[in-house]
Amino acid sequence: MRARAFWATAPGQGEIREETLPTPGPHQVLVRCLASGISRGTERLVFNGHVPPSQWGTMRAPLQAGEFSYPVKYGYAAVGTLADSHRVFVLHPHQDLFLAPREMCIPVPEGVPTQRAVLAANMETAVNILWDARPLPGERVLVLGAGVVGLLAAWLLGRIPGTVVTVVDTDLSRRAVVDLLGLNFATPDEAPLEQELIVHTSATEAGLRQALHCAAFEGRILEASWHGDRQVALPLGEAFHVKRLQLLSTQVGSVAPAMCGRRSYAERMALALSLLKDPVLDALCGPVLRFDELPARMAKLLGPAAPGEVAPLCPVVTY
Repeated sequence: MRARAFWATAPGQGEIREETLPTPGPHQVLVRCLASGISRGTERLVFNGHVPPSQWGTMRAPLQAGEFSYPVKYGYAAVGTLADSHRVFVLHPHQDLFLAPREMCIPVPEGVPTQRAVLAANMETAVNILWDARPLPGERVLVLGAGVVGLLAAWLLGRIPGTVVTVVDTDLSRRAVVDLLGLNFATPDEAPLEQELIVHTSATEAGLRQALHCAAFEGRILEASWHGDRQVALPLGEAFHVKRLQLLSTQVGSVAPAMCGRRSYAERMALALSLLKDPVLDALCGPVLRFDELPARMAKLLGPAAPGEVAPLCPVVTY
């Protein structure tokens, strides 16, 4: 059976390649893809060749093919159907037809449309951030970076009674989405101080420096960005020690310690999918493009927005 998949072939370049699927193994199922999501943060680093060699093993997607030295088939947000027509979410690259281990095919709940379901991997990251952060009712919370992960984490945090959540971004067009999610928006110049919990998702040195500046005494800063091969310098000689700040890493590759041993990876993904039933999250999905358009459009989708344009959040590929 023939399949078509998107491969990154060199920094900033990609193409669709055909392949022949092997006979399914005893624990594999055939998935016909309906839609896949593009994770603009991680996929930008992969597409442009910024995954450092020291992290090639760590950063492998579960069903990746090829290597980060190119060519590489990368991605982890596919929604498709099985032979019985049931919809499933799979951590698989952009491909129209593929085989996957049955245990990795997580059912998509009724009430979660296919195009919204591609957010599941990002929602899983947001869930893990909250498990690491252990937020408290009534805390003042700052989320730096209004990308998909930042917005989903902020939306979850905003549902905790009494929390006051502010999302900070340099892109003023993000204000409309933040308003839809029922949260506060601020530019970096407007960011409130004395924040007890800060989640940093902007993947910039400036954002992480601002997190240190805005943190309250004994504040907790969750670093959810992955900077790839870039070096980050921080002013840890200033008020970092006097304020007794905590700078903590959070990453979805492991279940957060608070739930490790209590929830499996599959259970965490099922939870993420169940949290996508709110139609307000449709604001994070788009633009929508056809799979055949991906080679010509991937570089622009992952790049900065042109003047006057709105940067996409989670582009959705349809098949």
